[in-house]
Amino acid sequence: MRVSDFDFDLPPDLIAQQAVARGESRLLVLNRRSGKLEHASIRDLPAFLDPTDLLVANDTRVFPARLLGHRVPSGGAVELLLLSCECQTPEAELHGQVWTALVHPGQKLKPGALVRFEGAAGVLMAEILERQFFGRRRVRLWADHPEHDVDVLVDALGHVPLPPYIHRADTLDDRARYQTIFAAHRGSVAAPTAGLHFDDRLLADLARAGIERATLTLHVGYGTFKPIRTEVVEEHVVDPEPYEISAEAADRINRALDTGRRVVAVGTTTTRALEDAARRGDGRVQPGAAQAEIFIYPGFDFRVVSGLITNFHLPQSSLLMLVAAFAGRERVLDAYRDAVEHRYRFYSYGDAMLVV
Repeated sequence: MRVSDFDFDLPPDLIAQQAVARGESRLLVLNRRSGKLEHASIRDLPAFLDPTDLLVANDTRVFPARLLGHRVPSGGAVELLLLSCECQTPEAELHGQVWTALVHPGQKLKPGALVRFEGAAGVLMAEILERQFFGRRRVRLWADHPEHDVDVLVDALGHVPLPPYIHRADTLDDRARYQTIFAAHRGSVAAPTAGLHFDDRLLADLARAGIERATLTLHVGYGTFKPIRTEVVEEHVVDPEPYEISAEAADRINRALDTGRRVVAVGTTTTRALEDAARRGDGRVQPGAAQAEIFIYPGFDFRVVSGLITNFHLPQSSLLMLVAAFAGRERVLDAYRDAVEHRYRFYSYGDAMLVV
């Protein structure tokens, strides 16, 4: 299967640069069996779901993973995007946190280089430990004052890691808006964007319609934006992402499966966690923590998810391939062409799509 088979034309002005208010997004509804499309609002979501449905969302919380600082002693500007932490290692406990990060300018920052980040909350230091691939570096972070906490300083000094296709600086408003209503557990460098459409009113409407809810936690990594550099889909490797499913959530999901009810995933990240868990549990969703390592593309056998709420994704991206696996490549590309024609807003701050 060729990556180029998942391309489509998208006018740049349809890439959303700002978010609308929660609950105000448009909703494109695709029936994956008939191919029928309906145009609606996210407020209409309860009308397109069944009272027996179980809605499952990702409750990860985005942290401000983009750090802007200066090299020591030259003062040159440096940007770090924190990707994944080795926070449980003895080295981290003794000498600060060790992270994999994207570093700019990477070529000038060799192992041993020091970077300083500072603000009213205090000073955070970084040392480049090791060069990796595609601009990634292994770095060590520590607080300049022994009474300061690295996580607290990152939250205070960091910037919201808006996706690279949002061509503006982050604002204070993004700190709240680039966070879902479900957000509870800190750990993501990108938002599970399908959840950005929900507000308290919509959750109340869903509850009144009798629709049950559950949450799981998958910490979204930079791999969600990772370009596919192969020409053949099957040769691509997705980055693993940690997830955890509580005993209560696993019980609700398994009960829905046992009784033939639909499990509707809020987002591709939720889908990835559910389907990975089902494979580890031989069709049953087991509680506990694991790493989602599966790559979902057409031909995939879905064992849990039978409905999907998602945003509109990048051409030739692994997320578009996941949606195409669920609904069929031609149906999804036809839906995307219809969305472009009707000027839906695309990507993280864009409109929503329901596939049932």
